Amino acid sequence: MVERYFSYKNYLIRQFGTRMQKLTIDAGFTCPNRDGTVGWNGCTYCDNEAFNPSYCTPQKSVLQQLEEGIEFHKNRYRRAEGYLAYFQAYSNTYLGRMDGLRGRDAMHCVSTLEQLKEIYQPAIEHPLVKGIVIGTRPDCLEEYKLDFFAELSQKMFVSIEIGIESIHDETLRRINRGHDFQCAIDALQKIRAKNIHAGAHFIFGLPEETPELWKEDVKIINTLPLNSIKFHQLQIIRGTQMEKDYLADSKPFYPFTMDTYIDFIVDFVERLNPDFAIERFAGEVPPRFLAVNHWGTIRYDVVLQKIVKEFERRGTWQGKGC
Repeated sequence: MVERYFSYKNYLIRQFGTRMQKLTIDAGFTCPNRDGTVGWNGCTYCDNEAFNPSYCTPQKSVLQQLEEGIEFHKNRYRRAEGYLAYFQAYSNTYLGRMDGLRGRDAMHCVSTLEQLKEIYQPAIEHPLVKGIVIGTRPDCLEEYKLDFFAELSQKMFVSIEIGIESIHDETLRRINRGHDFQCAIDALQKIRAKNIHAGAHFIFGLPEETPELWKEDVKIINTLPLNSIKFHQLQIIRGTQMEKDYLADSKPFYPFTMDTYIDFIVDFVERLNPDFAIERFAGEVPPRFLAVNHWGTIRYDVVLQKIVKEFERRGTWQGKGC
């Protein structure tokens, strides 16, 4: 069977020689644009509760989340030979400030590298965990933190995934990211300079952006020093500032249906660097979190099948037009 795209699953099989499974961890971190360091209230689209699996909550220890995550995946999917601990929620390299924190942000605030190491330690020591994946922001990766991850990468697989979301500074300001695109470029260059696996996230559908613009953006994205990449369609989550913005004026938002998104994402991936392992083509949020739902209740695995079928129908593949 022809592989139409470079899947993250196959990337990991090449790395480990067997199937691996991610275990999502919420270790209670916060973000610099939630505690006043660069802003308040976070990115306008953000509500991590919409993405966390049921076992994943900062009220539980990292070890408890790991054990429950392993049981969850054993029951729901076929057993993996090893696991990657995915520190996902918010910014998992951020040493938050103690002053001015409210609610959740005051729960697990860390202030030193040693405290950071202690949070990761249960995952590093777990016999079934073969690597860690750190989700964070590009402005939370100082040199001394990267030195720690570089040292750790000599012992186990380490990946740092940063949220870029858009390459356009005006969009980043509009969604309250608190950093510009150059900050993301600098962070990726530092990650790769330490020989650490680098991943990035992008969102399609942010206000004032269009499919035509994104098909041009790929030329710049292709030059980034990335190992893997993850795509999400914008989902309007209840209770977010993005919901308020959308309800006030929906015209700046490009309204993807599932069919138009599939058509677009295949066009986009045809132009994408074939060396980038694709982890996700689209996001998946439980419908109860959505203020606007254009896709119904279809699960990601069904969407993925439709995308692969569209690749096959066209007789095309990742990087064909790169």
